[in-house]
Amino acid sequence: MSQDKPQPAAIEAASAPPRGRKSNYPEPFASRMAGRDKRPLGDLFELTNFGVNLTRLAPGGESALLHGHSRQDEFIYVLEGNPTLVTESGETALTPGMCAGFPAGGQAHRLVNRTGADVVYLEIGDRTPGDAVTYPEDDLTATLDDTGRWVFTRKDGTPY
Repeated sequence: MSQDKPQPAAIEAASAPPRGRKSNYPEPFASRMAGRDKRPLGDLFELTNFGVNLTRLAPGGESALLHGHSRQDEFIYVLEGNPTLVTESGETALTPGMCAGFPAGGQAHRLVNRTGADVVYLEIGDRTPGDAVTYPEDDLTATLDDTGRWVFTRKDGTPY
């Protein structure tokens, strides 16, 4: 537990501070995340085995580039709005109360908000070391380094 600031016992999720940066992606990909607001809830409680984000997508926003993880599982639960789940095999309209899971090594996926209202959902993912991410529609790959930071390169291995 942190010595500087006491860990809260509980909070109202929507009052959690937003993540400082909209995206870890390099440009030209980072600007595509302008309509996304993530509030890292798990970090507030010093969770280390998995992360939890309360995420809001403005109209036209997207959760991420179409991506798949090599080692990490992901799960989403829709709280508000009607996002579209995009996977390599097609699209699925989602409504509040619906959820979806993405096992490591499974299909690439992302959410997009094609409506005129905000979408709010919880995203949960583990933090398995050695993860790598593929982006089938973009010239991008990512690997999780030993410090827990994402390192982005082009598909030919050259850095951004």
